[in-house]
Amino acid sequence: MDTQTSHITQAERLSPALVLLLAMGAGAAVANSYYNQALLGHLTADFDLRAGFAVAVPVLTQLGNAVGVLFLAPLGDRIERKSLILVTIGALAVALIGAAVAPGFIWLAVASLAVGLGATVAQQIVPLAVHLAAPAERGRVLGTVTGGILIGILLARAVGGLISDTWGWSVVFWFAAALMIVIGAALAIWLPRVPPTTTLSYPRLIGSLWGLIRSHRILRRAVAVQFLIFAAFIGFWSTLALLLAEPVYGLGGAAVGLLALVGVAGALAAPMAGAMSDRYGAGPIVSIGACLVLIAFLVFWLWQASLVGLVVGILVLDLAVQSSQVANQARIYALDPTARSRLNTVFMATMLAGGAFGAGIGGAAYVYWGWSGVCAFGVLSAALAFLLSHRS
Repeated sequence: MDTQTSHITQAERLSPALVLLLAMGAGAAVANSYYNQALLGHLTADFDLRAGFAVAVPVLTQLGNAVGVLFLAPLGDRIERKSLILVTIGALAVALIGAAVAPGFIWLAVASLAVGLGATVAQQIVPLAVHLAAPAERGRVLGTVTGGILIGILLARAVGGLISDTWGWSVVFWFAAALMIVIGAALAIWLPRVPPTTTLSYPRLIGSLWGLIRSHRILRRAVAVQFLIFAAFIGFWSTLALLLAEPVYGLGGAAVGLLALVGVAGALAAPMAGAMSDRYGAGPIVSIGACLVLIAFLVFWLWQASLVGLVVGILVLDLAVQSSQVANQARIYALDPTARSRLNTVFMATMLAGGAFGAGIGGAAYVYWGWSGVCAFGVLSAALAFLLSHRS
């Protein structure tokens, strides 16, 4: 069977139902990194912690994410993908159960690190979906799966808060474990087996990440643009609670969660952005996304005392970030079909680094210059991203 026929056979197996299952699986997996952000008050009380100590749980979870993206996600090119995904989901379910039964805070902290590692199975699902998709549909499929991830992130805090307030924090982890077991069972039934695309040893596999960066100018440009866009995005969300606490609003953390749900509209628009990328090419969509980020921060700046202005700006910002991410990922996945997991690793690791940078700079900007400083940082990052994308 020739390569084209083999690819068509795989594409035929990527039915709309399977695309939806992959989107749900990716969203459910990534949500495990965000449930605990709504539990900190309960953890502080139940484990009798000093103020602020409970933050070690989300910090260790995010640390696990970073390690998993760098050292586990590339294995998708080396190991049969279905088996890798199912084993990782199994390990994630065990880690979640370990968190649910934690007899002490140290146990919970260690389990949280393991949860973060396992949650990166989402970054195994994304390149698999692209690999299975027909070339003309990769953008749409990528947009659907990426949209599932964003919905998972947005809903995780709300679900975690609701369950923990009603039944206790441990039930959140039991719920998450049960959900991952159901998702894993469904993937075991319907996911096709996909052979590895390389025979590189693990050390050479990890070492090849730098080789990909050196070899592909488009990859370097894509990760630089997404670094800047995601830095602006996280700079906004990491300081929004400070703005809402000011007298002009006088709102608490619950308002941040409600505003985050506005971003679901951006997630629902991700498949449309992917389809446009298939039709018009990734470059114009990335440039439009960067331009929309700039417009969103101008809205935040000019109408910073208006709740309506915040809502409008959030809608534009989430749509822009999703569009640019989907288009950039579609662009880099086309560079080397045998290295999609590693290309995704480079992209996601750089994007997460941009988020950390944005949180730090955004926080500092707020301390010294208030909300206008945060908006100025967002405008500058978006303008640089637009210039880079326009040249690519």
